[in-house]
Amino acid sequence: MTCAHGVGNRMIQDIFQHSGETVHRHFHSVLKAVSKLARDIIKPHLNYNDGVGAHKPCNERYLPFFKDCIGALDGTHVKARLPQGQQIPYIGRKGYPTQNILAVVDFNMCFTFAWAGWEGAAHDNRIFGDALRRSELNFPHPLGNKYYLVDAGYAHMKGYMAPYKGDNVRYHLPDFRRGATRQLREPRGHIEKFNYMHSSCRNIVERTFGVWKARWSILRDMPYYNIDTQRDIVLATMAIHNYIKQKCNVDDAFQTAEDERYIPSVDSEFGTSSSTNNIEENMEEQSDTYWMGLRDMIANEIGNV
Repeated sequence: MTCAHGVGNRMIQDIFQHSGETVHRHFHSVLKAVSKLARDIIKPHLNYNDGVGAHKPCNERYLPFFKDCIGALDGTHVKARLPQGQQIPYIGRKGYPTQNILAVVDFNMCFTFAWAGWEGAAHDNRIFGDALRRSELNFPHPLGNKYYLVDAGYAHMKGYMAPYKGDNVRYHLPDFRRGATRQLREPRGHIEKFNYMHSSCRNIVERTFGVWKARWSILRDMPYYNIDTQRDIVLATMAIHNYIKQKCNVDDAFQTAEDERYIPSVDSEFGTSSSTNNIEENMEEQSDTYWMGLRDMIANEIGNV
């Protein structure tokens, strides 16, 4: 798909001796076909709520604590190209237009849900809230005590295990490593130990985004297509990402990212946008005593190790 814009488009014309119009038409035909295929590839296994196979942490050190975790959820951004008069809603904290994408991944680094095309300025929790409410999206809801790991930008609520928050509480992995040697500064107390273990396990979503974005240069330099086509490009590349992971026994990009210390080579735009609204507060109210107690119990177990 990188061939569909700029120099790549002209290269295809030269190689196959076809006009730009022909290349353009076939690109869209392939994109349409792969986008349809994405519906069958970007989805969880039917038994994902059983927490088996790729829907449980691969690293044994997480299983005693996060045995009911079935994946991770986060938002990410991809550059968008829009006419000047339509750019403002898509301009987020980076200062240029992006589309915001909500994704769920399993522990095999495959996307099991994706909702692309949102304005870059949209808050992650607004997108997440809409995904939960809209039945036609087929969002893979956790059942029973199963849950996804989410970062500090999301509410801690049933089915979604967030870290402890606070001005003096560390969460993200770089927060635990300081200085030129980047050596680990040990977490303090059971809350920070929980946050460190939570962030390490949830790192699967960041590594998945990293492999996906590094493979597809089109995501870093989106062509001047309409926003619906740009959305379809995102979903098509995610589908092919899944296909490669599921069908190829050897892939250098995935093998490199198996290491939990893997750092994406491209700006992966992780995390929640800086804009705020009342959605997070409203969702936070859904938290119940049991769900808060479950996190406390896991934190105490981690703290006692």
